[in-house]
Amino acid sequence: MAYSSDAAAEVLDALGDPTRRAVLELLRGGPRAVVDIATEVPVSRPAVSQHLRVLKGAGLVTERRDGARHLYRIDPEGLAVLRTYLESFWTDALAAFKEVADQEGVQR
Repeated sequence: MAYSSDAAAEVLDALGDPTRRAVLELLRGGPRAVVDIATEVPVSRPAVSQHLRVLKGAGLVTERRDGARHLYRIDPEGLAVLRTYLESFWTDALAAFKEVADQEGVQR
């Protein structure tokens, strides 16, 4: 998934829900099945599946079948979209700081 403001908005929207953030945190430890995730969050298995569908649609997780189980893992490309978006703020802040510092240097 390449960076775009639409992709970043979709990622941010997906992470706006605390349960989805909790699910993503659980996946930091590696691939997990829906049933395993459901034991650690305060929602039903069908609700976990819905949250995973949103995370997958936003490009934050991928899914693979392992027999009857669906295993989900974090998609690094989706995280890269989020990282690029957030780093753009840092880049803008550094540029603004440099501009102010340059102006201060001229005034002295």
